[in-house]
Amino acid sequence: MQNYINMVLKSKQKGFSLLLYQEESGFLFNSDAHFLYDFISKTKPKGRVLDVGCGCGVVGLLLKRDFSIDLTGIDLQDHNILLSKINARVNSLEAKFVNIDFREFEDEKKFDFIISNPPYYHEGVSKSQNSIIQKSRYNSFLELEEFIKKSNSLIKPKGELIFCYDAKQIQSILALLSKYKFRVNKIRFVYGKMQKDANLVLIEAKKSSNSLCKIEAPLIHFVDEDLSAEAKNIYQKTRTYSIKCKTL
Repeated sequence: MQNYINMVLKSKQKGFSLLLYQEESGFLFNSDAHFLYDFISKTKPKGRVLDVGCGCGVVGLLLKRDFSIDLTGIDLQDHNILLSKINARVNSLEAKFVNIDFREFEDEKKFDFIISNPPYYHEGVSKSQNSIIQKSRYNSFLELEEFIKKSNSLIKPKGELIFCYDAKQIQSILALLSKYKFRVNKIRFVYGKMQKDANLVLIEAKKSSNSLCKIEAPLIHFVDEDLSAEAKNIYQKTRTYSIKCKTL
């Protein structure tokens, strides 16, 4: 207990506002989570929010911290749900977390927002031998079409689907969103450096909408070897403090 208290005090003293436990042998969240949170936060989400593949709960809990939402998180792996529940409790945030495959998830009420940092590594890339990391990283555990199709069945008319994905798969993303009656409202590409190709795309799509698509200015992570001014600002807003632990 004293170790836990010390961790909380240390995080607060350093100016962090969200304490997050993560499985040390599992998938650890990275810049994708911070950039996705920032992208979603600009829509000022409200109502019922479903976080698909919530991991340790980072994106959903950041939104719960900053907005008045009714948050449900789901994840295929039981240790992630355990961590999400712990992280909600230690940060005094109310949320529901369910251990289930998204393809099997049902709910009596539709959601206003579905958000996700889904597994997007495609076939052909070199794979980690860690089976826990595989489920969080590779799209063979949740194909893009399965993700979008299922989201369509769970979201309200005019509800919003906001997620990040591998930028190289943009053609498939747009085609599948259109197939399942989503219209892209906003899109932003993320670049590791200005001179590099985009490695991530942030997508905001609305169900049964006729709105035009806004292409936002690119988000650059690094300028030379330093964080860009915008990336610094995003990390200052998220203010997360991560602690590796063992749940397995």
